[in-house]
Amino acid sequence: MKSGVFAGMLGRSDTFYPVMTTTRTLDEIRLEIERATDRRAELLHVLAEGHDAAAAAEHAEVEETIAGLWNEYREARVRGRFGDRDVIIKRARLEDRLDRAA
Repeated sequence: MKSGVFAGMLGRSDTFYPVMTTTRTLDEIRLEIERATDRRAELLHVLAEGHDAAAAAEHAEVEETIAGLWNEYREARVRGRFGDRDVIIKRARLEDRLDRAA
C-alpha cells in the first residue's frame, strides 16, 4: 500500500472502504513556513514605510499561519518519531488495564 493511505473498514464487516489521510511531509510544511516567512518580511517592509491597516491585518494573519505551521511541523516530527498519538494513547490505556488486572 502507498504511503499516506490507510485502508480501513467502515460500516458492515464485509464492506471495505479505503480511507485517505492528508498528512503532509515535513518538507512540505517547511516549504510553506518559508513562503509565509518571506511574505511576513515583505509585509514588515511595507509597514516600516508607514502604517497600512490592510498590511497590518494581513501581517497578523500571516503570524497566526506561521504559528500554526510550526505546531503542525512539531506534531509531524513527533508522529514520525513515536507514531500516531491516538495509537499511543490506546496502547497506554491497554497497558494500564493489564497492570491493574495483574
